Amino acid sequence: MSLAAAAVRCDPRLIVPLDLPTVEEARALTVALGDAVSFYKVGLELFATGGGMGLARELKGQGKQVFLDWKLHDIGTTVQRAASVLADTGCDFLTVHAEPQVMEAAVRGKGRSSLKILGVTVLTSLADPDLIEMGFQETARQLVERRIHHAVKAGCDGVIASPHEAALARSIGGKDFLVVTPGVRPDWSAKNDQARAATPAEALKAGASHIVCGRPISAANDPREAALRIAAEMFGV
Repeated sequence: MSLAAAAVRCDPRLIVPLDLPTVEEARALTVALGDAVSFYKVGLELFATGGGMGLARELKGQGKQVFLDWKLHDIGTTVQRAASVLADTGCDFLTVHAEPQVMEAAVRGKGRSSLKILGVTVLTSLADPDLIEMGFQETARQLVERRIHHAVKAGCDGVIASPHEAALARSIGGKDFLVVTPGVRPDWSAKNDQARAATPAEALKAGASHIVCGRPISAANDPREAALRIAAEMFGV
């Protein structure tokens, strides 16, 4: 019996990014995944099409959880107003760059809504040499640590960090802090452009509350089977 046939439910800690060129392709992926996935990330590529927010509302209407990966970064007033508008959509997670003024503004903007504000620490495609080239004197881990402290002080609900810094985020943020880890790749998949990757089980054991896993699912011959295979690896962790 296949995993798809044997599985009873999806794992709500698994977030699948809809990083596809068109809303139609993204919608088709959600149909293919069916009840195997309950949490989706909508990001810049779909927002640029003009239909990303419409799809986000559509998914919420279907009872799915939605992560708005806007990575807001602007002056405080602009971020606060944008966060306020996005809070009214009923979506679940919103990303902003992990700079103190930006995070504080987003927290003010969400008000008393249930929207969770997550600070993006260091992109998982970056390694220490990349940060040196960008002018930073810190390692990726040191920069992530500093930004986690800023996120906690700003009142953020959590951070985006690689699996390699998940334990650090958990120790600083505490048990209820959201630690969302991109760069998750099962052993049976390619790492693609992720410089600081880990398997689903490794990320969860390190302290992640949620994992983001895209191409191993979206590029699979059978995306639903792949999602259930990853959920099976997460089971019991």
